[in-house]
Amino acid sequence: MLSLITDEIRAWIGRSSDPVAFEVSRRDIVKYSLATQQRNEKYLRGDEAPPMFLFAADRPLQAIADLRPDGIWHDPLVPELPLKRVMAGGIKHRYFRAIVPGDMLSIQRSIVGIYEKQGSSGPLIFIEYNIDVTTEAGEPVMQETQVRINR
Repeated sequence: MLSLITDEIRAWIGRSSDPVAFEVSRRDIVKYSLATQQRNEKYLRGDEAPPMFLFAADRPLQAIADLRPDGIWHDPLVPELPLKRVMAGGIKHRYFRAIVPGDMLSIQRSIVGIYEKQGSSGPLIFIEYNIDVTTEAGEPVMQETQVRINR
């Protein structure tokens, strides 16, 4: 079988995004907690961020008109792939400490793998990312492994 993953695509393995730094505010924690219907008071008061608070925190704010036709943002870390339909392939989190108001955090994504599998309806291309979140001092806060599937 001829692989859809070219040497040019394979060369993206190991690439990283520029780090994105931001400050966590109590207001952002409260807004996220209300929007996701959290029930734990520490989240609703904004004392601590709930799980998934950092999901997409490194992505730029974009108008709907600036998104791709499928509603996904134009990610500069993703190579051009021959398969265009995108699906989520899973997320694993590892938390090292709580996220609290006033934290100055940095997020950096890296491509750690690109591979192909044959699915029941045709070929699939998997892109695996590591997402590292640290404090200004370099203390680990969270590590996420995310898989994106193109078909």
